[in-house]
Amino acid sequence: MEYIERLKKLIKQRSFKKTDTPSIRLSSGKMSHFYFNLKRVTYYPEGQFLIGNIIYQKIQSLNLKPKAIGGLTMGADPIATSIAFASYIKNNPIQAFAVRKEPKSHGMGLQIEGCVEKDDEVIILDDVITTGKSTIQAIKIARDYGLKILAAIVLVDRLEENGCQNIEAQGVSVHSVFTVQDFI
Repeated sequence: MEYIERLKKLIKQRSFKKTDTPSIRLSSGKMSHFYFNLKRVTYYPEGQFLIGNIIYQKIQSLNLKPKAIGGLTMGADPIATSIAFASYIKNNPIQAFAVRKEPKSHGMGLQIEGCVEKDDEVIILDDVITTGKSTIQAIKIARDYGLKILAAIVLVDRLEENGCQNIEAQGVSVHSVFTVQDFI
């Protein structure tokens, strides 16, 4: 529980912005009263330590046994590597992978990078859910690659624009560490 409270405090201090009027434009184009720039926590050393341990424990409590974890680059990248590191320290290694929006234009032309192969069971990660669009994009690309999606885990669910429901309509359960209610 201490880790959750420490992470919540970090997010409030480093990532959460709230305004009196809807003056922050989201990637969906919608204007909002609040915004989470979670990269200010997911790329921060203490944030990586906390996120890796908290989500590793969440995976264990959900009784999921993924070979790997990852999602759309760049929101999911530091989360995936934090969990991979934490899982290794706990002698239960979970691999990390990254999903590109488009296949690489040179080399092997890969759209998924990291330690996964066809038929591997994986968890899709994201930092924030609003509409669920980036998580759904990662799910579709991962499925096209032949990966089996066990679940999606996100740091913060904004609880708007049906993000979770949109993802669950893809046949994937969604689990969040926090919701916007933890911060407003």
